[in-house]
Amino acid sequence: MAREVTPARKITVTIAAWAVGIVIAFPIIWMILTSFKTELEASSLPPKFVFFDWTVENYAIVQQRSDYFHHAMNSLIIAGGSVLLALIIAVPAAWAMAFAPTERTRGTLLWMLSTKMMPPVGVMVPIYLFFRDFGLLDTRIGLVGLLCLANLPIVIWMLFTYFKEIPKDILEAARMDGATIGKELIYVLTPMAVPGIASTLLLNFILAWNEAFWTLVLTSSNAAPLTAFIASYSSPEGLFWAKLSAASTLAIAPILVLGWFSQRQLVRGLTFGAVK
Repeated sequence: MAREVTPARKITVTIAAWAVGIVIAFPIIWMILTSFKTELEASSLPPKFVFFDWTVENYAIVQQRSDYFHHAMNSLIIAGGSVLLALIIAVPAAWAMAFAPTERTRGTLLWMLSTKMMPPVGVMVPIYLFFRDFGLLDTRIGLVGLLCLANLPIVIWMLFTYFKEIPKDILEAARMDGATIGKELIYVLTPMAVPGIASTLLLNFILAWNEAFWTLVLTSSNAAPLTAFIASYSSPEGLFWAKLSAASTLAIAPILVLGWFSQRQLVRGLTFGAVK
């Protein structure tokens, strides 16, 4: 029997949810507000939250100093390319582990996940030398391949979880009708797992978009994404908070828009298979 939810409980939960949401979103809100301040007001004490002289000068200066659209295009190509390449590799791998498991499948999954526990700086030198010797430094192709391999364990784990929720009987019926493995993947498995694949794409696209360590180490100008664009506003002379906030706001704006319009699909994918 379902427990009755009283109006007082609804109000309490709503207030608590709004409070938690405001606390989580406050750094982003403060960053956006700071981007519209002058440098003097951005570092003033006590800080001014709303009542200050609003200006868009910081955005104009940022665009003049750094080519935002060049860095944004690099981020889009690197993040999108790495996620699509990882998906092409991960779908057959997750299918094999979900529907044709062996006694080593669990060990392989745990080994893949363990690779994410190692700090990236631990392999920085060999990867940097590899990129240098093969001419991959400051190239989009190099970063696409690296971020694909870096996020591949997460992609496979997520897809494996979603595929395990699909009844095997459907795939066996397709095989009895003469479907090959390729057709089974493309025409049967993939359409049924669209919510899970979509959420996997979105989450790993965000991870690749926000990757800062490798992009700062392996790029300089040609393939520099938005993470390098933000870092360029940290100088030995100090931090220019207003301009740094403007650059950061421009960098996260595409992801905020993407997350806003895809939130329903994201939630649907994350809860895929949770209720039977």
